[in-house]
Amino acid sequence: MFEKFSNKSLSASSEKFDTIIGRTTTIQGTLVLLDSVRIDGRVVGNVESAPDCKIAVAIGPTGEVTGDIKAHRVMVAGKVFGHIHAADRVEFQKDSLVQGDVSYGSIAVEHGAKLSGLILQNKTIEDSATGAQAAIQTAQSVKNSS
Repeated sequence: MFEKFSNKSLSASSEKFDTIIGRTTTIQGTLVLLDSVRIDGRVVGNVESAPDCKIAVAIGPTGEVTGDIKAHRVMVAGKVFGHIHAADRVEFQKDSLVQGDVSYGSIAVEHGAKLSGLILQNKTIEDSATGAQAAIQTAQSVKNSS
């Protein structure tokens, strides 16, 4: 029933990375992505993709980003000093360190990951309230029909 998450790693991911930033590389400035990227080196600046693109950003165990990350999917095994916005999913592995706010569609946090900041699901307050109200009405109608 429960799968052991620690057996997974970024290297075993099914993601295809068209760009790899090596561990000895430092990039300063904004990265505007058209394809998925794996960062094993250092990026000082924001990492961005278009909102309609399903691009993944992976921070390897030796990777470090000082800046904000905006992508469809974000996987962190290294360090991020900045905010993360993952439209679909964000994953934090056991030795990851994040200092900044995180917004996500779905989330996976491995035991040992260090997160410092707000952790917010992407749903708007109106969507959450509407969903809660619909669940209450359904429960009441089931109760009343019994």
